[in-house]
Amino acid sequence: MSTSPRTRTVVSCALLMAALGAGVTACGSDGNPLADKPYDASDQISFSGLPGDGKKADPDKPLEVTAEGDGRITDVTAVDATGRYVAGELAADGSRWHSTAPLAADAHYTVRISTEDEDGAPGRRTLTFDTSKPTTTKRLEVAFGPGAGAFGVGQPITAKLNQEVKDKAQRAVVERALRVDSVPAVTGSWYWVDGKELHYRPRDYWPAHATLQVHSNLDGVRINDRLWGGGAAKPLKLTIGDRIEALTDGATHQMTVYKNGAVIRQIPITTGKPGFETRNGVKVVLEKEPFVRMRSTTVGIAEGTSDSYDLPVYYATRVTWSGEYVHAAPWSVGSQGYANVSHGCTGMSTANAEWFFDIVHPGDIVKVVNTGGHPMEPFGNGFGDWNLDWNKWLTGSALTGGTSAGVVPQQDAERLQPTAV
Repeated sequence: MSTSPRTRTVVSCALLMAALGAGVTACGSDGNPLADKPYDASDQISFSGLPGDGKKADPDKPLEVTAEGDGRITDVTAVDATGRYVAGELAADGSRWHSTAPLAADAHYTVRISTEDEDGAPGRRTLTFDTSKPTTTKRLEVAFGPGAGAFGVGQPITAKLNQEVKDKAQRAVVERALRVDSVPAVTGSWYWVDGKELHYRPRDYWPAHATLQVHSNLDGVRINDRLWGGGAAKPLKLTIGDRIEALTDGATHQMTVYKNGAVIRQIPITTGKPGFETRNGVKVVLEKEPFVRMRSTTVGIAEGTSDSYDLPVYYATRVTWSGEYVHAAPWSVGSQGYANVSHGCTGMSTANAEWFFDIVHPGDIVKVVNTGGHPMEPFGNGFGDWNLDWNKWLTGSALTGGTSAGVVPQQDAERLQPTAV
């Protein structure tokens, strides 16, 4: 071991607080910056310069820690009282650490700094401080959907905001604070449908029997000069069931139902006739209704015309808000498996519709091909999220370099009534 004097290394907390623009409320156990000596076998590391004046730090200013002399910083963690960590970056030479994410307002932080001197002797220091309250009363709040419960592998997560966020940098702040954790873990991303709504989905469908936890870290986070994250959002827990997929083929007039990749039923069907073609694409089951009254007037077909109808419909599984269902159609049994005669829905026998109704759940997949209809809308008429490939989906994130976002059709707000048979 060297016997020569070692150069003292100083981790400058004065610079830290200068960067914050205010003092800390405590450093060490009794508020005295030098009361607790850092752990160091040779007592070669010290901290200095923390004012104990009780002021609160400005959450708009970044955290910064610097090492002076021949020592270096090896690790810094900053976490608030709710367990939210502050992202940061440490210089390769260990001379400086700075935060790369905003601090929360009105929060209590604990910062732990690890260092080593030129001979590798370790040093540690813990300091605490509080941040001031935001000066604005405008708060950004978020509500997650679809609600707690069991869903199919195609169910997107939704996040609805009470304030519009347009700027991409501000969207990135919001997006970083919205967390979706799944077991098993999957690759996923948020997509900004518009300034007040985001959807989250994985690259592929959720794994069967996965568990999802959704929560927000927005509380107290600065979005812009006049907007801060509001109260804590209600967290959400979802469980994913078996992988149920229904493939509807308008050319063969058959629906093939899969469970975890295996075919479990082949059903003769009818889809939309010319002029009323069923939408092609991937749809997600929205809800199930044992009985629905379907009337042609809701889609602009006048009463008394050859295409008008007013029918009681049973075992109706809804896949679009504009009125597309999979349902019992006993009046068209003679055409099922042979011709497309409906007004846009997928019709089948009552027995098959009851079986389908019982096996599927919200979030399960209904994919439609070969009908000649328009593509399923990605947003606004149900969950058409899966009709965007993964690269296109990433363009809707503020964190992945994309700039485009989807447009919500007007009918989403109007929630059109059940229409097609």
